Amino acid sequence: MVKKTAKKTAKKVVKPAAKKAVKVTKMVYAFGGGKADGNGKMKELLGGKGANLAEMAGQLKLPVPPGFTITTEVCTYYWNNKKTYPKTLKADVEANLKKVEKITKKEFGSEKNPLLVSVRSGARASMPGMMETILNIGLTEKTIPGMIAKTGDERFVYDAYRRLIMMYSDVVMEKAAGIEPKDGEGIRKILDGKLGDLKKKLGVTDDTAIPAEELKKLCVEFKKIVKKVLGKEFPDNPNEQLWGAIGAVFASWNGKRAIAYRNIENIPHDWGTAVNVQTMVFGNMGENSATGVAFTRNPGNGDSHFYGEYLINAQGEDVVAGIRTPSPMNKWSSNAHSAHLPTLDKTMPKAYKELDAIQKRLEKHFRDMLDIEFTIENGTLWMLQCRVGKRNGTAAVQMALDMLKERLINKETAVLRVTPAQLGELLLPAIDPKAEANAKPVAKGLPAGPGGACGVIVFNSDDAIKLQEAGQNAILIREETNPEDIEGMRAAAGILTQRGGMTSHAALVARGWGKCCIVGCSELELDPAKKIVKMGGKTYKQGDSITLNGTRGWVYDGALKMLEAGEGNKNLAAFLKLADSIRTMKVRANADTAEDAANARKFGAEGIGLFRIEHMFYGKNSEAPLFILRKMILAGNEEERKAAVAELFPFMKKSIKATIKAMAPYSVTIRLMDPPLHEFVPTLPAKQQELAKALKISMATFQERAAGLHEVNPMMGHRGIRLGVTYPEITEMQSRAIFEAAAELIKEGVKAVPEVMIPLTCDVNEIVKQQAIIRRVYEEVVAKTKVKKLNYSVGTMIEIPRAAVLAYEVAGEADFFSFGTNDLTQMTFGFSRDDIGSFLPEYLKQGILEADPFQTLDQRGVGMLIQHAVTEGREQKPNLKVGICGEHGGDPESVEFCHREGFSYVSCSAFRVPIARLAAAQAAAKEVLAKKK
Repeated sequence: MVKKTAKKTAKKVVKPAAKKAVKVTKMVYAFGGGKADGNGKMKELLGGKGANLAEMAGQLKLPVPPGFTITTEVCTYYWNNKKTYPKTLKADVEANLKKVEKITKKEFGSEKNPLLVSVRSGARASMPGMMETILNIGLTEKTIPGMIAKTGDERFVYDAYRRLIMMYSDVVMEKAAGIEPKDGEGIRKILDGKLGDLKKKLGVTDDTAIPAEELKKLCVEFKKIVKKVLGKEFPDNPNEQLWGAIGAVFASWNGKRAIAYRNIENIPHDWGTAVNVQTMVFGNMGENSATGVAFTRNPGNGDSHFYGEYLINAQGEDVVAGIRTPSPMNKWSSNAHSAHLPTLDKTMPKAYKELDAIQKRLEKHFRDMLDIEFTIENGTLWMLQCRVGKRNGTAAVQMALDMLKERLINKETAVLRVTPAQLGELLLPAIDPKAEANAKPVAKGLPAGPGGACGVIVFNSDDAIKLQEAGQNAILIREETNPEDIEGMRAAAGILTQRGGMTSHAALVARGWGKCCIVGCSELELDPAKKIVKMGGKTYKQGDSITLNGTRGWVYDGALKMLEAGEGNKNLAAFLKLADSIRTMKVRANADTAEDAANARKFGAEGIGLFRIEHMFYGKNSEAPLFILRKMILAGNEEERKAAVAELFPFMKKSIKATIKAMAPYSVTIRLMDPPLHEFVPTLPAKQQELAKALKISMATFQERAAGLHEVNPMMGHRGIRLGVTYPEITEMQSRAIFEAAAELIKEGVKAVPEVMIPLTCDVNEIVKQQAIIRRVYEEVVAKTKVKKLNYSVGTMIEIPRAAVLAYEVAGEADFFSFGTNDLTQMTFGFSRDDIGSFLPEYLKQGILEADPFQTLDQRGVGMLIQHAVTEGREQKPNLKVGICGEHGGDPESVEFCHREGFSYVSCSAFRVPIARLAAAQAAAKEVLAKKK
């Protein structure tokens, strides 16, 4: 036995830097006229939009309206200094505005030759639609006549002015001012209503049909409404408009929708946004002008043809607002709604040809699919922005494979082009996006099991099973689930619970099966006895249809149209094969039956990292072994217990043998029995009486024995290795079942590699005692079966902090470590993972914790324990196999941590295996690319 204690500390963990005052140096970067102060690599400072504008203008010499970018550092300063600016910013902006005036030969605020500008946001990560844009800044009562004289188009000028009033009053005077009107009472809604009334009065449907005189009157009415609703005059000074817009964009960084979007996309809240001030070019100057949004490839399916939409005589907001049906760019952009509309390549062939040539240059230069915004002003093309385009999972995989084939990118970059969430889209049934766009959620909970499910409501497992047998989809609604619901959960198409967190029973089981599940939906008013539930102001009864979006945690009324699992994923296998060629860490699955193991193989699992031996007592064909287990638990003496153990042995061997065979030739890590025994005591009176009769005891004695199993804190009670210490016959029986199953398979010509895992270790002496039993049984089985030897190992599950601290000692007796991070997190934090719903949301909201530690591994705390254990374990035993078998094994961030720490494998729910394969490949790819730089 090893007597040495842990003697080293873990590797140093980098802690988040404390907040420091941001030292702002150069604050404004100009672009335009074939020059630019910045470039495309400066996204952290200029934001994605500003960096790409600089690249297009300065490096590629494209037709970009001149302007300047105020850096993200100014945004950080603004929020750290009570919404104020650095002292020299105003002078810097004025100096750069002069540069724009020189290039355009116009003057901001001039009554004769006015320069108009737009003000747009631009974070380093694309956040489309989450922050603000204001167009036509600089239009005032004094500059309007000059614009009319210059353009000769009064209608165009007043159309631009009414747009400015609508956007500015909404973005600057209401949102940035912190005014939160009731639904339908915001200034934009009111002004849109007035615009609609005018069109109705004139008998027209399009804004373009409103004559100049009516627009002029409308602008006067708009300003009166703004004064009445917001209590302020609409600003008539160009500089006031400009600075109001700049402040509003900075303010929008911490707007509700921007914060929510960053939370979903895991974008840091301290990045800040840049502000881009750019010369206005106009797509609403008549039939020879247009504006549009295009993609270098189709973002919906990955098709490599140029794709996009445009509107003649419009500004950019019209395209995205959906007020008018946009026309297709070309035949590849046409759909059922736009097939009858003229394409840009036909209506403006010269501008289209130039745009097509530019998009090809841009994609070749940036080596990615790009989202492009453009304007055609009186036949002249202008590029307003380009950024890496958003895409769905199907398109992401298609583009990655195509661009690799085209030698536009290397294989490491191709693997990094598909996010784990995008890959997940290809593995699940999902709600048709078009159907979901027209539906409103009636309830919201936690997104525990991704994908979509549509079916009829049931309130118990029996009804879910009956519906499945009848060929119908059921949505099982429960207050919370327990092991006795397992068959109903398996039968249901989706699961919805009133209580529970992301690692609750329902969540864990659903993820393991890849089943749609929403938990913790506290707004449900549930009455299982009456078989009714209230949500969204409506009462639903059993048999009513609902639809779940488990990816978002949203519940919809009725049956929405669904897409089948894997629809459009013909490239999935090829992409995962590419990922496997890069990763260095193995990926196993947590699987408890032969069926689960076979399913895991389909997803690419390279072994089982967690076979929970006690799961044979749940679900299908579990009645007989469960009854025997209960006899063992409630045995009154050692003789009764040993008799029950012997009776249980053949069932256990059969389950283990089938699972090892299904996973052959890969290794199977078999965890010895772990859960608290009281969980298996029947609660139904009939079951209790049946068991008492089998034990030949009275109900009074039964109740007394059952009460004796009760524990105040069962999660830290008589379970795991403690069962084997107090009842060694249980360890002996399990070991014999494992080794006899393996020996029989070897005789049948099947490669069997069992790994015996001792759970819940806190001291090396526990392992020493249990190993003596396991190795003795091994020798007995080898002698009995006459096999030469079995390829087996004995390791431990590190899920108690003390075991991690004393890893050097533990490794002296263990062949492998498998980190059970669910319990390790629970014990390190002192959080009960089933009860965190009452306080964890507030911890996340207040920024006390950055993420739910039961979903994403806490690298600073739990991670430090793991680092220490791996370092100490491998100092004791250099070739120590190290894995993880908690739910974190399928979380991409946690998988990257495991790769970085030199893990041998990660193990996760079977359905998450493809995600883990990708995450492991991406971790390896980042290392390769970092070395190439």
